[in-house]
Amino acid sequence: MGGVVLLIIAALGAECAGSDKNAAAPPKADHIIIVKSTRIMTLVREGMVLKIYKVALGGQPVGKKDREGDHKTPEGDYLIDMKNSESRFHLSLHISYPDTSDRENARKLHLHPGGSIMIHGLPAMFGWVGALHRQMDWTDGCVAVTNLEIEEIWKMVDVGTWVKILP
Repeated sequence: MGGVVLLIIAALGAECAGSDKNAAAPPKADHIIIVKSTRIMTLVREGMVLKIYKVALGGQPVGKKDREGDHKTPEGDYLIDMKNSESRFHLSLHISYPDTSDRENARKLHLHPGGSIMIHGLPAMFGWVGALHRQMDWTDGCVAVTNLEIEEIWKMVDVGTWVKILP
């Protein structure tokens, strides 16, 4: 009798192991909320939190981005307008900064607003750093996560997803 039980358990285990092929795709986020003061990025779907990530920001994280090269992460409402699998960072999601008001603000200041703001992983040679990268804000204005995290985010975020960046 014990052999039959072991055979059934083995068969169930094999069936479960095979079910990974049919595993459901991760849920898609419809919003990304980034709170700069807490260094937290939240993926949301229909008002429900899907996942929370700790992030690193631009090297000058306080204040709204005014111009290219100020090392600030922008603030406002944007979209993910492009996914780049060939990024010099481990995958990147381009944020639609600058918007009309960002461009107008920069124009009034006689400055260029910049525009290569992304959510991305780590550069290839620094992937080994992992979560330690969050010990300081180091990007030029982007939002950085670990390489494993950007792979997860990549699957959950489509082009057209709303991004809200708060102070």
